[in-house]
Amino acid sequence: MAFLALHRESTDRRSVAEQLWPDCTSCRAAANLRSALCQGRRIGPVPPIDSVDHSLALAPSFSVDFHEAWDAAHRLMSADGELPDGDRLVADLSQVLLPGWDDEWLLLQRERWDQVRLYALEALAQHYQTEGRHLSALQTSLAAVSIDPFRETPHRIAVEVHLAEGNVASAVKRYQEYRRLLQAELKVAPSPQLTSLVRDLTRT
Repeated sequence: MAFLALHRESTDRRSVAEQLWPDCTSCRAAANLRSALCQGRRIGPVPPIDSVDHSLALAPSFSVDFHEAWDAAHRLMSADGELPDGDRLVADLSQVLLPGWDDEWLLLQRERWDQVRLYALEALAQHYQTEGRHLSALQTSLAAVSIDPFRETPHRIAVEVHLAEGNVASAVKRYQEYRRLLQAELKVAPSPQLTSLVRDLTRT
């Protein structure tokens, strides 16, 4: 059911079976799928899965919060998109897709989601920064940092927010922590763009 919930369009039964049970033979995978579908029909009075011909899809009566968050993120990143409820969107974008699951079919979906939520959080943080909403900008940038601590953009936004507030020490601390992380883990340095923001602040 989770597999179908992540797909907006109907999916071929054979493809579903092969992706859910990649280590099984085609016959065994098909049998496993039939068993799973049979169990799914017992969940409640409304069947959660539509089976038409050789395709499967989540029943249209069921909504998926993942798709709602995905659409909101893309609206945010579009040039003419309306700003959605920021607090709710930050909470949604901070969520890992199906945490604790390590199924092979989920890996690509999770990577795609991580990239979408990273870009959306950065766009929202920059929007808040432009509006002078410093706390919201900082919290949103840190939410992006938690997804990918090596990515520079959210660190740069955090440094810029601290500087806009006049918190020089906080800006320098954020930069130095990021520089130490990169050096320890990747043996690289922050970009000249980020370094230039604090270069004069650290001179004595």
